[in-house]
Amino acid sequence: MMHWNLKEILKPGAHVVVVGLGKSGVSAVRFLLKLGVKISVSEGGRQENLEGDLVRWLKEKRVFVETGGHTSELLTSADCILVSPGVPLGIAPLAAARKKGIPVLGELALAKDFLKVPVVAVTGTNGKSTVTSLIGDLLTGSGKKVFVGGNIGVPLAEYLAGPQECEAVVLEVSSFQLDSGGEFRPQVGVLLNISPDHLDRYDSYEAYIDSKMSLFKNQAPGDVSVLNGDDSAIAAWLAAEGAQKSPWPIRGEIRQYRSGCTSGIAACLKGTKVLLASAEAPDKLAEEYELSGTHLAQAPNTENAMAAILAARAMGCSPIAIQNSLAGFTPLPHRLALVAEIAGVTYYDDSKGTNVGAVYSALAGMKQPVVLIAGGREKGGGYEMLIPLVQEKVRGMVLIGEAREAMAKAFAQSTRIDFAESMDEAVRKAGSMAEKGDAVLLSPACASFDMFRSYSHRGEMFAQAVGRLGRQDAQ
Repeated sequence: MMHWNLKEILKPGAHVVVVGLGKSGVSAVRFLLKLGVKISVSEGGRQENLEGDLVRWLKEKRVFVETGGHTSELLTSADCILVSPGVPLGIAPLAAARKKGIPVLGELALAKDFLKVPVVAVTGTNGKSTVTSLIGDLLTGSGKKVFVGGNIGVPLAEYLAGPQECEAVVLEVSSFQLDSGGEFRPQVGVLLNISPDHLDRYDSYEAYIDSKMSLFKNQAPGDVSVLNGDDSAIAAWLAAEGAQKSPWPIRGEIRQYRSGCTSGIAACLKGTKVLLASAEAPDKLAEEYELSGTHLAQAPNTENAMAAILAARAMGCSPIAIQNSLAGFTPLPHRLALVAEIAGVTYYDDSKGTNVGAVYSALAGMKQPVVLIAGGREKGGGYEMLIPLVQEKVRGMVLIGEAREAMAKAFAQSTRIDFAESMDEAVRKAGSMAEKGDAVLLSPACASFDMFRSYSHRGEMFAQAVGRLGRQDAQ
């Protein structure tokens, strides 16, 4: 790995190209403006698709903008390139820049030289937004001033552009961000789980796993790694690499970790209690946290709570402050959110479930039979891991979007299947298929962009459709 001193590179007069003008790209421009460098932007979309206010602002700041694609001429003229996470790192202009020795980095790489406080970084295929928000709440409840952002909410570059008045930074980080993270080093790194996702961008599932595990590659002695030792992909990677880092498992029974974890703290779940103990003496209880009566008492949020508690303790939060903050935590929208109960059937919005691992977690946490609404735009990978749970828990499926034929083929022998052309039709059919005491669950296992603007838009349309169904039932 190349070692870059970005404070030396990003000096007044240096030419920096920001590739991609999404939210993180705009924040990168704001950060760079404070440094007095010469800024250019390379945007793949057409100029007419950019907001007029943004175009005027860039012109006022004398930022050169190329649109409609990325040219090697511009990118190879840079002293440094800051690339947005949505831009594939393998495109030819970026390859040409790297060949010339030009640093090609994302915003996470800025942390090493420009971030003044400790950082907690959370990644994983599923649950990272919830855990990031929960860690932020636990730190805030312990009296710390905290910035929460990254892949969720406000980009890191936006915080770096400001006065940096917080005592800690908690970031959700994606695999795409880690790929361009350079020497990014979290003082506390949290890896929740790994299941097939984004295989349209990675050459293989193994490459995706390597990307997630890279969260820990720059950690130093004294830093903390919070890993899910029960996750099969994580456990296999650690075994194959002969990793020396001791995982802090976040699921299962304490007794399972006597030989699997030689140092640090282990966590387990006993009913609605999270138990922490020394990994060297797992039978000796050290701390206990109660989840009953909170939004965290149902899987998969129980596992999320264990990870967040471990991270908060690593950051010095007291057990009493953590327990108090757990009680007040409210989950983020579109993540197993209860929408309504109609005629004895409960309706849950898990529109954020955009991959098979998320759907697996959602189904595993359901205690009643389920009618599953799924489908959308496929992200690569298959549906095989869902088949046992579908056979066990799913009374029927209503499939929508581009992936419905492929999903119908995958689950043809597992449950009853129907198709719908719209969310309204899907909700009506699912409601008819469900019996009293069942749950109708929107957990798509797919991206939303074939029918909706985003996963949140999809969840909103589901909630509206459920509302209309409820009004019809009341008439």
